Amino acid sequence: MNVAIIAAAGAGTRMAGRRPKQFLELAGTPIILHTLRPFELCDSIQEVIVVLSAGESAGFLELASKAGLRKITRVVPGGRTRAESVYRGLQAIRSATANIVAVHDAVRPFVTASEIAQTVQAAQENGAALLVAPVTDTIKEVTDGEVLRTLDRSSLRSSLTPQCFRYELLRRAYDGVDLSDPAVTDDSVLVERLGVKIKAVEGSRRNIKITTPEDLLIAEALLRDAS
Repeated sequence: MNVAIIAAAGAGTRMAGRRPKQFLELAGTPIILHTLRPFELCDSIQEVIVVLSAGESAGFLELASKAGLRKITRVVPGGRTRAESVYRGLQAIRSATANIVAVHDAVRPFVTASEIAQTVQAAQENGAALLVAPVTDTIKEVTDGEVLRTLDRSSLRSSLTPQCFRYELLRRAYDGVDLSDPAVTDDSVLVERLGVKIKAVEGSRRNIKITTPEDLLIAEALLRDAS
């Protein structure tokens, strides 16, 4: 059984809105529903667990039902950090049947079912896999306001989601972790600490994370372009 954990408990403070950013609308539909549809369509995912702030759960279940999302098996209250929220989602998985766990940000609505399937397959073959995108900007290493060097961008990638792992590996990676540690910016960081090699799966730069009002404008343009 392959399970997706959708991390959707963030408050979205950088968006400066009255509602969490995952419930803002794109083309009249909440972002989180755009995000969940590719997982609903992906044959490589059998179950979906959504991690939400406690106050959003009831309204979300009604939205999901109306949208015809049938793979959602659990809605779990989130924690104070993303890592804590993912860990709570991980605890909700039935260990006896779990195979691959795919962790995805609720505010990445442009992931495709194909990208999900490719990353799941890579995790099945390698134990851990990460969706990435090429870096197109010239990247500088800066310390104390001074440029130290220019990095070779040919070997650099932006980390996207989903990030997929064998269930036992991800549980081991989270064992004893300080879930409030600001260095834990994604799940692959924890798996890297175990010395496990993570397969990089090339994805699209369209798979943006909607964090700021500017990102929302870009997302609207991407939707118009796709229609």
